[in-house]
Amino acid sequence: MLAGIKYNFSAKIWKYESDGGWHFISLPEEIAKEIRENLGWQEEAWGRLKVNAKIGNSSWETSIWFDKKLNTYLLPLKVKIRKEANIEVGQVIKVVLNI
Repeated sequence: MLAGIKYNFSAKIWKYESDGGWHFISLPEEIAKEIRENLGWQEEAWGRLKVNAKIGNSSWETSIWFDKKLNTYLLPLKVKIRKEANIEVGQVIKVVLNI
């Protein structure tokens, strides 16, 4: 994936309360607003936008999803990534997104 725009931010990891228990990072609203205004036309179904994410030394291709209730994009964190980066719920971490 070629990255055109880079975003650096810090955010807290949270867990969706359901059977699957997915872990997420919510993008800061001002960054989400900028992405939606400038790159929203690239969104696919359900507000999905492809990105390259990096946390610590872990880098992977994934997607962010726009959540209308939270008014921001969500970055899902797979178990593999959480283990590689040694991170857990409630921790504030630095994230780099390339879109």
